[in-house]
Amino acid sequence: MINNKLLKKDLKEKRELVNITLDRFLPRKDEYPKDIHKAMRHTLFAGGKRLRPYLMLRTFELFSDEVSKVQPLAAAIEMLHTFTLIHDDLPAIDDDDYRRGKKTCHVVYGDDLALLAGDSLLCYAFDLLTTIEMSDENKIKMIRELASESGDQGLILGQMKDILSEGKDITKEELDFIHRNKTGRLIKLAIRFGCYAAEASKEDTKNMEIFGEKIGLAFQIVDDILDIEGSSKKMGKTVGKDIKVSKATYPAVYGLDKSKEMATKLVNEAKKLLEKYGDKAEMLSLLTDFILLREF
Repeated sequence: MINNKLLKKDLKEKRELVNITLDRFLPRKDEYPKDIHKAMRHTLFAGGKRLRPYLMLRTFELFSDEVSKVQPLAAAIEMLHTFTLIHDDLPAIDDDDYRRGKKTCHVVYGDDLALLAGDSLLCYAFDLLTTIEMSDENKIKMIRELASESGDQGLILGQMKDILSEGKDITKEELDFIHRNKTGRLIKLAIRFGCYAAEASKEDTKNMEIFGEKIGLAFQIVDDILDIEGSSKKMGKTVGKDIKVSKATYPAVYGLDKSKEMATKLVNEAKKLLEKYGDKAEMLSLLTDFILLREF
């Protein structure tokens, strides 16, 4: 049993820091053009635990104490993530009506404004990166990696392969490829950025990247399982759609029991990688357990 209260308190505190940064940086919803700003804020502030920014901040704190300096970086990662959610929910892709327990952006504002809202958040993510207090060399490296990881060699690649695989029999290797790109890329990027910002050693950066790969894959496997066993109320989105559209998922390829075994193994391996950081990694370890259990 994980320490839910301790983790929930820490998640809440970090989430509030990220939300404050987002709110201060983005245009107000009554600023011209109002419609696009309302649409952007609709999904961005609909809720969510801010797991990816949290991973970045907690990784940073393994190696540095000046967390206030990288709050804009955490906010930029959340903008990038929300951009992907808005686009994924569109009728042309996943056609979802609910996200984070609320109606999706396109349902409220229409497909056209939702598409533009997602695009705008991606642009603002790059803009926010330029405000971070760090060397120009580090800043350029992050901007370059944010671009490459977001594009047709990263998140978009995974999403495209996911779309093209619907209704088809795919190999285990193809399934891993989809989700290492679609889900794992952004989680791994958030962790790597935490290392960059803290100027962690190459050894530590590599170790944490492997940690990110494992929890990213575990997160997706559990997500696939919850689409079968979870509830819409708990998930905050429609469940049961993967089977309806014959989506490429771990339970579809491996079966439920095997998928659960895989997720558990990945989480245990990920926690092993954190042991070298001692008490500093306590929250990351608790979060890793949460990814497996999803109890709150």
